[in-house]
Amino acid sequence: MLRLTMMFCWFVQNRTYDHCFFCTYQVGDDTMILTKQYRCVHSSSCQCTKGHLSEDVIYLVFRQLNWNPNLIAALSCVCKWFDDLAKRVLWKEFCKTRAPKMMLDLQSCGSHSVDGNWRALGKLLIYCSGCSGGELFNSIQIPGHFVYRTRFSRTSGKSFLLPHCRTDVLYVSDPCEHLDQGDDGDVGFFRGVFKSFMVSKVRRMLIDRGAQLHPTAVCPYCKAKMWNMLQANMVPLTASCKLGAYEDSIEYYVCLNGHMLGICTLLPLSDSEEASESQ
Repeated sequence: MLRLTMMFCWFVQNRTYDHCFFCTYQVGDDTMILTKQYRCVHSSSCQCTKGHLSEDVIYLVFRQLNWNPNLIAALSCVCKWFDDLAKRVLWKEFCKTRAPKMMLDLQSCGSHSVDGNWRALGKLLIYCSGCSGGELFNSIQIPGHFVYRTRFSRTSGKSFLLPHCRTDVLYVSDPCEHLDQGDDGDVGFFRGVFKSFMVSKVRRMLIDRGAQLHPTAVCPYCKAKMWNMLQANMVPLTASCKLGAYEDSIEYYVCLNGHMLGICTLLPLSDSEEASESQ
């Protein structure tokens, strides 16, 4: 299995095809230039179906690699067949390995998928979106980046819901801190995901209130349109307490697939908190 894994990793990084273009994919500090096929019809003459491994073998290889997101992303850039396999199987297994209890809960309604697809959810688990496009959060310029580990909490999610929406299930991350951002102070980005968002009370309330979708910005995880929860007057005071942020500094969006991303200005640590951290 180890030899097969090494050969497959070489295959993913070195195989090229006719009629393809180059794309760049960045994970952490590493930037990989990969070839991506423009069109894949999977006919008898299709280049990418000649001699490649079966789905079962690819599954076993990536299980041996502990569902490495770098290599899953690289495999997705080879051709549409591999991209489909990654979205259907590999990103799902990555999510189940990275956050097993959370994934079990998100699927407990009987669905075999999640809103917005597994690849989007996998990216949400490991990627802080930041804000560099100039469309959201008063044009704050903080680039997105991958994070090594993030804790998502269903209990914390209750603090972001209005009282009559707290039967909904929302998982929210701890804020990703970006300190000393000049006039913006200590900035925190947080992200989350709803369970069964299509039947949630939050979605129903947004529709009933006639909340408008953002005209241009889309979700950085699934590319769906987004609602501004602040404009819909649906940001409860409990959110600032949970984040340790100023009450008037919190803004967050929810997309059509139930992914959430937001920003806040973090309160400074008190002297007692600083002392406890230094011990």
